Amino acid sequence: MSTVNTSVRHDVKDIGLADLGKRRIEWAFQSMPVVQSIRKQFIKTQPLAGIRISACLHVTTETANLMIALRDGGASVVLCASNPLSTQDDVAASLVRDSGISVYAIKGEDNATYYSHITAALEHRPQITMDDGADLVNMLHTARQDMASEVLGGTEETTTGVIRLRAMAKQGVLKFPIVAVNDAMTKHLFDNRYGTGQSTIDGILRATNILFAGLNVVVAGYGWCGRGLASRARGLGAQVIVTEVDPIRALEALMDGYRVMSMLDAAPIGDVFITVTGDKGIIGAEHFERMKDGAILCNAGHFNVELDLECLSKIARSRRPVREFVEEFTLRGGKKLFVLGEGRLINLAAAEGHPASVMDMSFANQAMALEYMVKNHSKLEKKVYPVPEELDRKVAQMKLESMGIKIDRLTPEQEKYLSSWSEGT
Repeated sequence: MSTVNTSVRHDVKDIGLADLGKRRIEWAFQSMPVVQSIRKQFIKTQPLAGIRISACLHVTTETANLMIALRDGGASVVLCASNPLSTQDDVAASLVRDSGISVYAIKGEDNATYYSHITAALEHRPQITMDDGADLVNMLHTARQDMASEVLGGTEETTTGVIRLRAMAKQGVLKFPIVAVNDAMTKHLFDNRYGTGQSTIDGILRATNILFAGLNVVVAGYGWCGRGLASRARGLGAQVIVTEVDPIRALEALMDGYRVMSMLDAAPIGDVFITVTGDKGIIGAEHFERMKDGAILCNAGHFNVELDLECLSKIARSRRPVREFVEEFTLRGGKKLFVLGEGRLINLAAAEGHPASVMDMSFANQAMALEYMVKNHSKLEKKVYPVPEELDRKVAQMKLESMGIKIDRLTPEQEKYLSSWSEGT
């Protein structure tokens, strides 16, 4: 653990990076007016007073502003990373030094350190959990079951985590209620589509400096992340191919103007392959063998399982780093394939993740969902709940107001018409 003289327990790369982190946190704060408003309200009402929160999230400038808002709402917060490559070390340092928040996160940490940091976050004995991928909750249900009885509830930020938690609830093993922040309309419609769409391409460009115009870009998965990514790639002049397993989404992609085919058929065509499915083994041996020399592969789903890197390592004659976040695999016959960011989230491994203005809505949902959980946990069953619609709509309304936009309201006569059946043509 860090030996820096501070009363706040932590394990960060270098506390000396805090000055830079503080400036960057302040920069992001300017683009997070909804979180700003919630923070001001929390300071007055103290809805989280005395509540211990353990958060396993991407340690970014936007996350920092959420943590500060929770602290100002009365919570005792500990933060660890939800991905070994997503931590911004300067931000982690500033949270410790300037905000008095315990952080356990180092960019590039190995697997053992990653899980030791989750363990450290759980030593806070949380009453509320915050997850991005359900690793924290998973450990509370396996290695640290002794702590689960103290947990009132939690929130989950991402699609992958919600899938895992719903599977736990279905099997009857989930030990406390969870609010699926990911499923809020103001989260997935904007964060997943616009945030992932822009930040993924940002990460690819920072890692490679390639020109997207004219390239064949293969997008695996046409959920909200895939929709946003395909749109942004096309906007840069790429020829976009979509692969899917869901016939409805595949049809939607086709009618949105993209080529749709199987990954096996796309393999010899693609120049850049981007997975956004949340599932494992999306690109494997049969695809690697058919790809053209120089193809680039990366992942913008959650875990590093979408590309079968174990298989690629076995069939490769050699491998070496050629740029930061770019690894070259040379196959038999001399063909080279390039993997970005170790197959982890490329938008956070090589770039800064989503813009603050879109995370403003996602983290506003997080903050209000936590307040809701603290107030209502005793009434909730041990299952996964959606964000209450009134909170979701409140976030949207606050965002519009922060942008100076006014919208219409239904008149009483219009409301009556929409709720009745007696009036016809």
